[in-house]
Amino acid sequence: MDEETLNLSIRKFLKMVGVNSQRDIEQAVAGAISSGAIAGTEKLAATVTLEIAALQLKVKFDGVITLQ
Repeated sequence: MDEETLNLSIRKFLKMVGVNSQRDIEQAVAGAISSGAIAGTEKLAATVTLEIAALQLKVKFDGVITLQ
């Protein structure tokens, strides 16, 4: 195993997840506000699960996304 290659690969993966997740969340929030499903002042509970089957790794991260 090459530590530097592993580190760069993990960073690339996390960057892709972060950028795509942010875009999807922003679009979902805008759509929910447009449809009247939410007011835009909420605090939204969020969960992300990271799973790497080959490593038998499954980790859950909980947080809150505040809209105002």
